[in-house]
Amino acid sequence: MTPDYEALIALAKECGFDCAAPLYTKDLKFRPEVRDMCAVNTCGRYNASWSCPPACGTLEELSARAAGYTEGILVQTVGQLEDSFDWEGIQDAAARQRDSFMKMWDLLEEQYPGLMPMGMGSCTLCEKCSYPDAPCRFPKRMTSSMEACGLVVSEVCSRCGVPYNHGPNTIAYTGCFLLV
Repeated sequence: MTPDYEALIALAKECGFDCAAPLYTKDLKFRPEVRDMCAVNTCGRYNASWSCPPACGTLEELSARAAGYTEGILVQTVGQLEDSFDWEGIQDAAARQRDSFMKMWDLLEEQYPGLMPMGMGSCTLCEKCSYPDAPCRFPKRMTSSMEACGLVVSEVCSRCGVPYNHGPNTIAYTGCFLLV
């Protein structure tokens, strides 16, 4: 079943996203060099969260799972910043992306119960992740980032016709849902 992209884009806007576009999984390239960047552990979440490598699955497992889909939707929040050091604006845009993402996920699950969400950053559902000592507390709500899955976000945006860079004093947060 081909998704109704007009309706999906309208839904994305209703959920609070600034940009949305059709995504075709044949265009997704799962790159080991992106996963290698995770291993550098700049964010401190590598080997510390169920949503991040290595716990989120191997690149082969993630690309095989994505191969079960043909289409999806890319969603993005764009934050306007006072300047490039506007930490409050950066955090606000990230929070809006997370809120919009969860809202849209809830609505999409009704029509696409087996969807594959890929968000931004590490999962933040729990103050402290249970990894590796106990199973994930919310396995049906936890999501890995596009980067944790090995995707170059700027490349995916380009293939979907969505700007990755929206100009000076902006920040963009991007996620996607693989649907069918």
